[in-house]
Amino acid sequence: MTEQVVRARLVFAYDGTDFAGWATQPGLRTVQETLEDALARVTRADAVRTTVAGRTDAGVHARAQQAHVDVPVEAWSRMPGRSDRTPAAGLLSRLNGVLPDDIRMHSVSEAPVGFDARFSAIERRYAYRVCDNPAAVDPLTRRWILTHDRPVDVEALNAASGTLIGLRDFAAFCRGREGATTIRTLTELSWAREGDVITATVRADAFCHSMVRSLVGALLAVGDGRRDLAWLEEIAASSVRAQGVSVAPAHGLTLEEVVYPPDAEFAARAEQTRARRTL
Repeated sequence: MTEQVVRARLVFAYDGTDFAGWATQPGLRTVQETLEDALARVTRADAVRTTVAGRTDAGVHARAQQAHVDVPVEAWSRMPGRSDRTPAAGLLSRLNGVLPDDIRMHSVSEAPVGFDARFSAIERRYAYRVCDNPAAVDPLTRRWILTHDRPVDVEALNAASGTLIGLRDFAAFCRGREGATTIRTLTELSWAREGDVITATVRADAFCHSMVRSLVGALLAVGDGRRDLAWLEEIAASSVRAQGVSVAPAHGLTLEEVVYPPDAEFAARAEQTRARRTL
């Protein structure tokens, strides 16, 4: 007989500096393994598997990552302990009591029917932060802002970014994975300056491996004058990964938000997302 479970929806943040990315890897400290170990400890479950909205690379941060986990009903009912808390509130408190300081659980809720943290999402929003004045670098933010040693023209960045918006094959900016599509819908790629810090806002339905950091690396080359728009257009038109694109360092990148449709549309969205995309 199949064990009865409750699907819990998790919203959490982490400093990616000391993690080898999200996904579990033998012998390495990862966000997934750390979180799943904490879940197994507080639920006393033998095997705990999470599904995450976006698998971040080593060194990448998250401010509002989302995941789901199926918790056995018996374990779920034990979460309040002797308190009058809900099971979700009990799990939230217990997790934050055992997680390390570089992961913080913001909320836990019982997921609506059809919710899948990965496939139900309709948009991910990332931010990439750059300081283009080395003398103004703040040591307190060095772990999440890239220091760039050339002045950057924000108008040039935005002009170049505008040429990449829309539904297209981003193969030139993705590290290929067998069987994975590189077709994505990029809905926003914009830059804004506040003092010496320039922030890129990047929104898409989904991202392929290293896509955001590759886009940032290519655009910074245009923004600081090393490359021109003709070069970017040639690169973007390639159907294979472009060799001339530098991948921006991981620590400047933060997953800021994952957007979902109304609850009633979760299952339909998940089915749509699982279908392979074409142009």
